[in-house]
Parts: sequence; structure tokens; C-alpha cells
Amino acid sequence: MSKIYDEESFGDAIEVHLCEHGGYTTLPSDEFDAERGFFPDTVVSFVEETQPKKWSELETRLGGDTRGEFLAQLDSALDRLDQGTLEVLRHGFKIAGVRIRLAYFQPETGFNPDLRERYAANRLTVTRELPYSTSQPKQRLDLCLSVNGLPVATAELKNPWTDQTVEDAKAQYEHSRDPTEPVLTFKRGALVHFAIDPNEVAYTTELDGEGTHFLPFNRGHNRGAGNPPTDHGHRTNYLWEEVWEQDSWLDIIQRFIHLDVEEIRENGRVIDTEETMIFPRYHQLDCVRKLTDAARTEGAGEDYLVQHSTGSGKSKSIGWLAHRFVSLHDANEEPVFDSVVVVTDRTVLDDQLQDTIYDIDHQSGVVHGVEGENRSKSDELAEYLEKGKDIVITTLQTFPYVVEHVASLPERNYAVIVDEAHSSQTGEMAKEMKELLSGVDVEESDDWETLLAKSAEARGSQENLSFFAFTATPKGKTLESFGTPPEDGEKPEPFHVYSMRQAIEEGFILDVLQNYTTYKTYYNLVKESEEDPQLPEKEARGAIARFLKLHPHNIAQKVEIIVEHYRSNTRSKIGGRAKAMVVTDSRKAAVRYKRKIDEYLLEEGYDDLEAFVAFSGTVEDNGGEYTEKGMNDGLKQSELPSTFASANDGVLVVAEKYQTGFDEPLLHTMYVDKKLSGVQAVQTLSRLNRTAPGKDDTFVLDFVNDHEQIKDAFEPFYERTTVEETTDPQHIYQLATELRAFQVFSEEDVNRFAEAFFAQQNSGPEQAHAELSQYTQSPRDEFITLPVERQDEFRSQLRSFIRLYKFQSQIVNYTDTDLEKLYTFGHFLYNELPRDPQDARVEFEDELALQYYRIEKSNEGQIGLDGTSSEVSVPTETGTRTEEEDEVELSTLVERINEQLGTDFTSADELFLQQVKEEALNDDQLQQSARVNTQENFAYTFDERLTELFIDRRNQNEDLFTEYINDNELQEVITGLLRQKVYEASQEPAES
Repeated sequence: MSKIYDEESFGDAIEVHLCEHGGYTTLPSDEFDAERGFFPDTVVSFVEETQPKKWSELETRLGGDTRGEFLAQLDSALDRLDQGTLEVLRHGFKIAGVRIRLAYFQPETGFNPDLRERYAANRLTVTRELPYSTSQPKQRLDLCLSVNGLPVATAELKNPWTDQTVEDAKAQYEHSRDPTEPVLTFKRGALVHFAIDPNEVAYTTELDGEGTHFLPFNRGHNRGAGNPPTDHGHRTNYLWEEVWEQDSWLDIIQRFIHLDVEEIRENGRVIDTEETMIFPRYHQLDCVRKLTDAARTEGAGEDYLVQHSTGSGKSKSIGWLAHRFVSLHDANEEPVFDSVVVVTDRTVLDDQLQDTIYDIDHQSGVVHGVEGENRSKSDELAEYLEKGKDIVITTLQTFPYVVEHVASLPERNYAVIVDEAHSSQTGEMAKEMKELLSGVDVEESDDWETLLAKSAEARGSQENLSFFAFTATPKGKTLESFGTPPEDGEKPEPFHVYSMRQAIEEGFILDVLQNYTTYKTYYNLVKESEEDPQLPEKEARGAIARFLKLHPHNIAQKVEIIVEHYRSNTRSKIGGRAKAMVVTDSRKAAVRYKRKIDEYLLEEGYDDLEAFVAFSGTVEDNGGEYTEKGMNDGLKQSELPSTFASANDGVLVVAEKYQTGFDEPLLHTMYVDKKLSGVQAVQTLSRLNRTAPGKDDTFVLDFVNDHEQIKDAFEPFYERTTVEETTDPQHIYQLATELRAFQVFSEEDVNRFAEAFFAQQNSGPEQAHAELSQYTQSPRDEFITLPVERQDEFRSQLRSFIRLYKFQSQIVNYTDTDLEKLYTFGHFLYNELPRDPQDARVEFEDELALQYYRIEKSNEGQIGLDGTSSEVSVPTETGTRTEEEDEVELSTLVERINEQLGTDFTSADELFLQQVKEEALNDDQLQQSARVNTQENFAYTFDERLTELFIDRRNQNEDLFTEYINDNELQEVITGLLRQKVYEASQEPAES
């Protein structure tokens, strides 16, 4: 075969580019000292030329063989446990009391020309066919990159035209490269080893024979793994054209690579440590650099959304970004940010950041976590911000308290990095956070109108405040708040994406939808009590659902399925260490599941399985009181995760807790008895996706949701997430007009309240409540005189205005003080309005009985995602009127559920109608129609669409379909019930 097809020609192409365009020179392989693992002549000449005075001092102190002694002590420094190649390159090493530098890195500013000159003196070299072995001189590495004579990267090159790929390069490192050779020894030799072919790149930072673990270093293609085609050269040319380019490569060594040290604990005591050399994955490097470049160019005042999937190494990306921002300067050599604030709910992040930054720069005191041990967290945070600390880590919940302690801050620029950005960053606390950091001065001389204008201004973007929001599952609100602004009518989108699909295809997380089994429950209810009370239909239906969920027979049947499935299928997974989680929809359900599992294990004599439970507070059930600690035999809450992980066979029953932020790699199976949708479905099921040695799949058994519902929940977040439609700023004005039309309040009421509210911010809180209340009493009294249905409409309309304004004012720079006054007034008025007496929760115990019950498997297999539906909704409602709820007798309600759908039909017909309802709720056109119409007008759209839905599903239940088409009375009942349920569900405010 011609030479142009082999690895040598592939290497030639890389070498030529590096030398002609990348700032490298060729370093002959015969200058390499395999015993020492570096190029002696290059190292010595670099030191002599860049540090002549220090070399002369060494000659004085060391005497005769300065060169030999220097090389021997360098060799020793590389071998030391606390040093190695990275440490020596970053910080140099001492010899005879003299610190010698082995590399110079790019200074932040150009103020010091000497630093620029030293940086330019670095020698980046490429060596082909490196004879690395001390015992087998003929063994050679295809390529080696060095910095001033110290190898920092090796590479094995393969060419598919010779039937060799990146997988063969990996195998060569694993089986044919001795990791004890100096240049291949962990920490002591090269920092990273690449396996490369023209299509893909992988790397490892530690060679360990067959235990070597390679990570992909690909750009991603079509939101998945691999690399896109290029208009010139190889798909992998970004590696040597971009990543290995001189400035880029030295920047990676200076700011990205670091040694991560993890403590191995047993019974709370450190018994060992595990070291890992961290090298950035491509998307991490790309993201941090693009955000840095954008901040340097655009300055403060911009927002950025990063959509990085679970498994992306988000904590590392945030750490690198925060570290970079501390010293970032713009084109005028001015600092871009004065302080970096990291907002997170994960307390572990401050330790990771501190360790990461110390490992990079050996700087202590850069990261300040808000602990609140000896004083309030708000006081501590306020002090850090006032003093301009480099990096402050806190939770968003702290910011409202800070406002109480800090009247104003000097004008500074802030970078706010938000971890897992969701609705809490888009509401009132975000506004208070912006007020605090924006340097908006509240002066004694400010009158109420000035304060009002400042309040309105603070809701929009701030020139000195940049948000960098990281999330795996961006919601509509998050996209509009932090996404890249639309251009030419385009929708806002993430600034940077590392998709769920790519993470799965690259093996960083598992596909939790690969094995998904659903069950369906069939049942019949009868009324037991003699009384027949009048009940609100919506609440009564919910109560019946809760009655069934908590029924002992229902839970007992599911517990049997769970325990037997775990013992037969799950326990043998992951080398016999697999764990399972039971997801319930209430604390009471969690209590009953835990008790029933314990009972079942005792009855069956199973002593090889342990059940744990997680819920908050105290639960009262059947005359008893239950706590998490009590039900877990005294186990402390803080000890539960580690105890569960170490249990030989364990099942964890949860209610809300541990459904987000719980990273247990041994969790293999999930049993779901809770309705899941949207982001909640993704976050809950993603508890399974962590990888572990021996874990190659996951399993979900779902008692509530079907395949289509779960698919719909995951699709928007599989690749790149967008919004269905962008916010119309005029919607808020329409809502304001409709509110005023109720004539509950007057403009004078609003103005007088606003004047008092903003004036009291200067005069103090004394008697403020009484003063403000006098301006809401008259509107409250006017509200009470309205008919009940009009009260419901006004209450709903006012709630919509408040929520929409809080959201939209984060996106749209409203400087309209009339809107701000109405929002402030409306916020207080809403809390003053009397609640609907029917809001009390309805519960059933002895009034109902379970007459018939059957549970059976309905579907199993993989739920395939294709990324075709990537849109999430944002709040765009212009009205959310609700109809007065029908009062129905309990017996009539039960009859509707169990009988009116056709006495000759099975209870499966109910489930068919439930599926039709869910499909209607997922219909975007119906949802939009419901949001902007009364229920009466909604009927024109819904009734016609419902018939189409029945026709589409007729094969699933032909008997019910036939009855529905032929029986006008039954059709009217079914249509009326489903129309009301779909309309009401569509009015619920979107979860954010």
C-alpha cells in the first residue's frame, strides 16, 4: 500500500502543521534520555538562556559538574510524590536554594514586557518515533510533545486505511506500553496520552495496563458523539490546529490540568487517598474558553446559558470558569470582574472549587464559602461582597437577607455563575440579588418615585452584572432569562451545549430509558358510607386518587412485585452490589411502602434485603407518628446515603428527597409510583444514569406513567433545548388592562399604595404594615362584593399578572413605573384577598371501598429518543379564567368514574379516557387555546379535536369508541368531563 495511507504520513501532516503554524519546532528523537524521561540538552539550554543569573549562581554553589547535578536533581524532583511534571512546569523546583523555572506562562496584562519576553522564550517541540523504553530500545511512541524539554503529551496514531482505528491505539497503550517507563509513569512523565485516528480522539492521564481508562476528546456531531466533517483535512484536525497550538497548549497546562486528590473514608476516618490527573474534556475546554472570550469582549452585563448534561463534569467547568474570571482582563487591560459569585445548592462545590484552584495556582484564600457558623450567613456574605473577595460561594436563598444588611455597595462588576439554573433564579429573589450586586444606591434624598424607577430598572439586565447559568434541563423561563438573545426572529437558545445524547453515546452516563417496563392498574370503587356529602368535583377526584394510591391492597400488590423483581433481577447486577429506589408521591405513601416492605420481608422469611426510607418531618398515619430516623432504626439523615451505598442489598423508598442531586453510581433500578412529567421526570429518572465499574444498564418499573409520557418528558432535553414561542412583552399590558376592568381597585388606590410603599423604604419599617394595609382595604371590600365566579376570575387574573411580570421583567427591560406600581400593589392585595372556602383538601377513608383490583404489565422495552421535539414552554398566558366547580354528590361521582362510561365496559375504559386526556394535554394547539379562551370558547376547538383523538385510538378500545360515536348522551358526558379536566389543567401555572 502507498505510503500516503499509513500512520507515518498521518504523523507527517500533524508535525508539519505544528511546526509551520502552531509555534513548534522538531526535536530529534536521539536527544531523548529514556532513563530520565526528558530531553536534557533542551532543558539545560532553556534554563541557561532564560535565567542566566540563576544558572551562574548554581555554578558557584554546585561547583564542577553543574549540568550533571542539575539534571540529577531535576530527575529527583520529577520522581517526588509531591511534585512531578505538572508541579515542576507550573512552579519550578529548588536546587541549592535557588528556584529554577522550567516554563513561563502568558501574563494577564502586557504591563510587564519582561514577562512577555520570557513567555516567548518557551520551546514547544514535537518528536516523532520517540524511543521511550529503557529495556527495549526499538519500542517507540508515534509522537511526543514537549515543553522546554519535558514531555507533556504522547500519542499513538492510527489510520483506518490500514485497518487501524482509535480503538487499536487504545489497545496499544493498554497492552504494549509499560507504565513504569519514566516518560509513561503517572505524574512523573507525560501528563496526557492521546489515541488518535483521522476521525476520533481519546485520551488518558494514567496508563495502568488493562485498567487504563480512556475518555473521548471529540467535538460532537449532530448533538451526539464523534466529530463533524471538515472542509479541509481530517475530522480530528482541531486537536493539532487548535488545542495543541502554542498559546492554547500552554494555557491548558497553566489553568486546566490539575491533580485531584480524593480521600477514601471508612467509618468517618481517612484510610487512603486516590489521585487523578484531570485533563479537560473537549466540551469543557470549549465552553470555558468561549464564555471567557465573550466576557472579555462584551464585558459585564450579559447573560449566558450553558446546557450541559449530567455526566458533563459541570463542577469542573464551573471551577475552571470561576478561576479564569478572577484574573480576566479586557482589551484595555482592565479587570472584567471584581468578584465572582457562585450560586449553588450543592455544598460540596465550595470544597471542590477550593481544591481545584489551589491545585492550579497554589493560592489559598481565593474561594470563600458562606458557612454562617459564628454569625448569620447574610452578614458573612455581605462582608465578602463589600471586601471584594475573589470567589464567593453561596445559595440564592441567602440574598434576600443580605438586602436587609447592606444599603448599597460600591460599584463593581460581578460574574454570577449559577449551578442548575431554574425558576429560583428568575423570580423575586433574583431581582433582590440584582439589586444587591448592581450597585443601585438607595439614598435618603430619593423620593418614592425615584425608588420606584430604580426598582423597575433593577428588574431588568444590569450593566455590571453577568449571569452564567448551568443546567442540564433548561425550562422555558430559564431559556428566556439566560439564553442567547434571539436574532432575526429566532428563539433564544443556549450559548453552549453538551447534550444528553452525546453524554450517553460517549459513555459518561447510561440511557435510563433502555429498559423501561410499565404496569397498569384496573380497579372498581364502591361508596360505603350512608352519608352523601356535597363535594367539589376536582378535589373529590383527587381525593379518590389518593385513596387508591394509599390503599393497603394496592401497596401490598406493588410491594410484592418490587421485592420479587429486586431479588430475581436487580440484586445480581453490578457484581451483586446493585441498589434500587422506590419513588412515591407523598410522605404518607413512603411510610406505608416502608412498613409494607418490612412486613413482606418478614412474612416471606427474606433476611437478605434491607429497606430504607427518606422523607422530611413527621408523618401521622393511622394513629402513629413516623420519622425518617425512627423508621431507619435510628440512622442519622447524614448517614443514610453512605449506609445505603454500603448495604449488601438495599432498597430506598423516597418521597421528594433524593430525587435530585443524589449521585449513587450503584443505583440500578427504580420503581416509580408517582406521576412524572417534564423536567421532574428527567431529573428523577436520571438518578440511575451514573456509571460504575460493572454497570452496563439500568431498569425502570413504572406503575403510573406510560412510554409515551416519559418520551415526551425526555425529548426536549435530549439534544438542544429551545422554546415553543418567545415572550410577547405586550401580554403584560393586556393582563393589566383586564385587571382594571374588574373595577376592584382604582388608579388612586395603586398610586397611594406605591407612594407609601417606596417612601417607607427610606423612613424605616415602623408602622409600615398598618400604613400600607389602609390602601388595600377598600379594594378588598370591593372584591368581596363580587359574585363568587367573578372573585375566582379576578383572583386568577391577578395571580397571572404577578407571576408573568416577575418572569418577564427579568427578560424585558420594563422601565414603565405604572407596571411596577401595579405589580407592587397587586402583590400585597393578592395576599389580602380571602381564600376560597372550598380550597380545603378532601380526604376519604371509610366512605369508599375497593371492590375490584388488578395490576398487570402493559409495556416493556426501550423508549427511543430522536431529538425531534426540543421545545419547552414559557408563561405567555393573557388570562386564566376558571369556571365555578360543579358540586356533585359522592355517589354520583363514583358512578361517573365506575359506571357512567358504560355499565357493560370494564374499568380499563377509564384508563383509555385518561390516555385521551393526557394526549390532549400534550397538544400544543389545545394548550394555547385553553390559555387564551374562556372554557365556553375553548369548547369550539376542543370538542372537534377530541373526536379526532378517539378516532386515532379506536383500535385500543373499539367497544368504547363505538359507544362514544353512536350514543349522543354518552358522548356529551364524556366530552364535558374531559373538556373541563383539560381546561383546568391547562390553567395551572407552568412549573419553573
